[in-house]
Order: sequence, then C-alpha cells, then structure tokens
Amino acid sequence: MRAFIFPGQGSQAVGMGAALCEASRAARDVFEQVDEALGQNLFRLMREGPEDQLKLTENAQPAIMAHALAVFAALTKEGGVSLEKAAQFVAGHSLGEYSALCAAGSFDLPTTAKLLKLRGRAMQAAVPVGIGAMAALLGADLKLVQKIADSAAQGEVCTVANDNDPSQVVISGHKGAIDRAIEMAKDMGAKRAILLPVSAPFHCSLMQPAADAMAEALGRTEIKAPAVPLYANVTATPVADPDLIRDQLVEQVTGMVRWRESVANMAAAGVEEIVELGGKVLGPMVKRITPDVKVTSLVTIDDIEALTKEIA
Repeated sequence: MRAFIFPGQGSQAVGMGAALCEASRAARDVFEQVDEALGQNLFRLMREGPEDQLKLTENAQPAIMAHALAVFAALTKEGGVSLEKAAQFVAGHSLGEYSALCAAGSFDLPTTAKLLKLRGRAMQAAVPVGIGAMAALLGADLKLVQKIADSAAQGEVCTVANDNDPSQVVISGHKGAIDRAIEMAKDMGAKRAILLPVSAPFHCSLMQPAADAMAEALGRTEIKAPAVPLYANVTATPVADPDLIRDQLVEQVTGMVRWRESVANMAAAGVEEIVELGGKVLGPMVKRITPDVKVTSLVTIDDIEALTKEIA
C-alpha cells in the first residue's frame, strides 16, 4: 500500500518549480492556472523572489500548493499514473491538506488556490505582528512538550501546534509564553528549543478569527468526496465525507497538526511506501516515525520519471 503526502509551510524556496516548468507542460499548466485564479504572477515570485515576498504567508501557501500539484500533474497527466491505482490514502501537513484534497478531486485547482490565498491572509491578519510566536522543541516527545507549554503559559496562550515526529514538536501562542517555554525547555528535559521565523502563531486559539474566515469561505465552497481517503490533521484518521472534511479544515486552523499519529496510523493500516510530492521536508519526519516505511520524495522530473517506471 502507498500514500501520497503534501508539504506545508516552510518548504518554499526561491527557484521552486522553475526546472520542472521547463521539463513538463502539465506542470506549466498548473502554474499558469494558479496565476490566473489569483490574478497574480505568483510563479514569477516562486522562480525569482524576492525571498521576503515569497515567505509571506499569503504567497507561501498557494506557492507550496502550486509546486506540489505541478509535480502531481507531471506524474499523472504525463506519467500516466492514476491516483486511485497508485495510492490508497492522501495526507498533507497543514496547508498541505488542501493540496492533498485537490489532488484527490475534492477541490479544483483555481478553488484551492483562492482558498489558500484567503487562508494565508486570514492567518496573518488574525494576530498583529510581534504578539505571537512559534518554537520547535527538539529531543522532546509530545507529553514532555505539553508539560513545558503548560508551565510556560502563565495565563497566556501556549500550546502544542504540530506533533511532527518523536523528536520534534512545535508550540505556538503569545510571544511572552513562547519565550518562557524556550528558556525552561532544556531544564525540563528537551534537547533544544528554537524560535521559528514565522510571522504568526499558527495552530493555536489565537487563530480563531482565521478559522471563522475559513468557515465562511468553505461554507460557500462545494467539496466533493476525495478519490481516496484523506488522513486528517486534527484526527489522524481517514475521512472521505465532504461535510466532515469541511468541518475538519476549519478546526485545523486552531487545532494541533497530529502528523506523527497520522503517519503511524497509515503504517498500521498497511501503508508500506509514502511519497512526498513537491518537497523533502516531510520524508525525514516519516522515517523517524516509521523507519520501516519506504519514503520517496518527488521534486525533479527525474524523480517523477523514476516513480512512474516503478509503478508501471
């Protein structure tokens, strides 16, 4: 069994997609459709930068999706790989859920681009710059990081945002509380604590205004049943019902990304290979969670052609 997974914020880089665009007409079509849907030359920003503009949440989110879906288009439309035959599940890390759902046919590409542009803007606007922060705690499991977050909160928001793998958990909340957590992390047993270069505190209760904005937008959006089930961030279980998917995408804005559990549960369900489309960030996490699962990362046309031959 195989699952296709899609990366989240942080996997953007200037130059992303440029070589793939030259090598694949299907990939080029994806970039052009996203630009048209957004009324923005996003692909030029992806190719040429500047980096500070690409890193803006409202640009990074649709850019990462566009890159992942360009890889997917090259694999399926030119490589002749069928999602339903090649994979039994899809999953995505945070915004990657939208990429996964687009690949599985729940959203069309223009709708996905517009939803992520809105999501990025809403998440950025939810909390004034400097009020919130995020930090990665390394060498600490979920139980320990929850204890550190609870100790650091002191009346402010400080909670687990991403349970990424057994050795990396991310916290989010008010900047003062995150600073306190970083200070006390080592004494409480974590190996390291690193402040993340993000512009907003994602996946915590401070994001409620963004969740409200997404509830309104998704309420107006048709969601089709995916071709294969999605392992949802907020439950770490498979979902295929469109109404449940809608609810969980809203909940995901303020909820914890249960990535470690999602990957472990996919492996327990019989998944033996996990393919990351459009990045090389999730693969190492997967190996730390399930060392026996084969991990394949698709970024270049050579990567795509190699998997095409393997599946064929």
